[in-house]
Amino acid sequence: MSVPKPQQSPTPNLPATPAITKTLHHQIVFIGGGSAGLTTASILLKKNKSLDIAIIEPSHKQHYQPGWTMTGGGVFKIEDTVKDKKDFIPRQTTWIAEQAVKLDPENNTVLTRSGILVKYDYLIVCPGIQLDWHLIKGLKEALGKDGVTSNYAFNYAPYTWELIKNFPGGNALFTFPNTPVKCGGAPQKVMYMADDTFRKLGVRQRTNVMFLTPLTQLFTVAEYSALLDNVVRERQIDVKFQHNLKEIKSANKTAVFDIFDDRGAVVGEVTHKYEMIHVTPPQSAPDFIKQSPLAVPGSACGWVDVDKYTLQHDRYPNVFSLGDASALPTSKTAAAVRKQAPIVAENLLAFIDSRPLLHQYDGYTCCPLITGYGKTIMAEFDGYSGKVLSSFPLNPVKERWLMWQMKTTVLPWIYWHRMLKGESFEGDYIKFARWQQ
Repeated sequence: MSVPKPQQSPTPNLPATPAITKTLHHQIVFIGGGSAGLTTASILLKKNKSLDIAIIEPSHKQHYQPGWTMTGGGVFKIEDTVKDKKDFIPRQTTWIAEQAVKLDPENNTVLTRSGILVKYDYLIVCPGIQLDWHLIKGLKEALGKDGVTSNYAFNYAPYTWELIKNFPGGNALFTFPNTPVKCGGAPQKVMYMADDTFRKLGVRQRTNVMFLTPLTQLFTVAEYSALLDNVVRERQIDVKFQHNLKEIKSANKTAVFDIFDDRGAVVGEVTHKYEMIHVTPPQSAPDFIKQSPLAVPGSACGWVDVDKYTLQHDRYPNVFSLGDASALPTSKTAAAVRKQAPIVAENLLAFIDSRPLLHQYDGYTCCPLITGYGKTIMAEFDGYSGKVLSSFPLNPVKERWLMWQMKTTVLPWIYWHRMLKGESFEGDYIKFARWQQ
């Protein structure tokens, strides 16, 4: 079975190269001060406080993005998913509140939007992922009104809940794109909460819930996919495989989908009317990475080209990468980042000291799959082999109330109070399990 080729933006969304206004130099430079950057920088400084670290990050807000799905399902308030970034940037670092626009690894430099040239000895690339709304015709203009929404944006997650709790019946569509996405389970999580709400409101009998995806299964790991097959069958959710959203016609509330064959070729199209549609946009590495030598050669999505075990760049040894923008062949989740960050820290320090890079990332990730209010599958797995894993003495291939509690209470607390500070929290899992017992 061939996977459909990812869509690619025909023109990079890059500004003109700015004139250099100032030059700086730092030993270690991070591109990106989100979950991956803050966690890794904190770990590095715990190991060596004398490191000279700069973080290039334009946003002044830190978002707990898994909370956007919970906001779309009416569980969280959107304001509970955001805090001031200044409270999490390590004090020993230099924060350059700028957008990187050009990477020159041959000369060990990064150029920012305002013209600051930042020279580095070592570079860690973790800017997160880019949402390519423009690749679906009509989507940008339609978002946030007349039934079109997405939990993949801070501004629209509250609108998702407005649509769900006020749904009158009709077609409720939930889509997945033909690119890798951050938190690959999120497009389904909101659908299951919506289905629960429709039943509670008494409108499910006159509602058609549809999940449309270009893939041929509901999850990449067979055991979890089989469990989700049972969930959609029991809930009478209409799943359309090999369907990829390509256009929103908001004037008549119609969504247009390409249909793929088993080789990944487009063989036709179909339209579906909607009363609401939750769209997961195509995603890729930021354009400034796509257009740089750091990207995987010939890659449509432009992921950073790194060794999947050491997280060191395949062609520029003083460059490392982790998180959503990297080419690591595993799911793009915060749980993956928390396992990748210590590997990057240890291997970078080894590289600085001319020691072998002995630490290896094993592909671990986790996706808490909400299948309804009070029910979650804690889908832990090795993204490289597809092997099911578990941090708990429990069968992970099962819907559990315990894991709903973990998802809604424990994981947000760990994120803000442990992970971003570079602190270990495996013991918190054990305490939680004992408390529940």
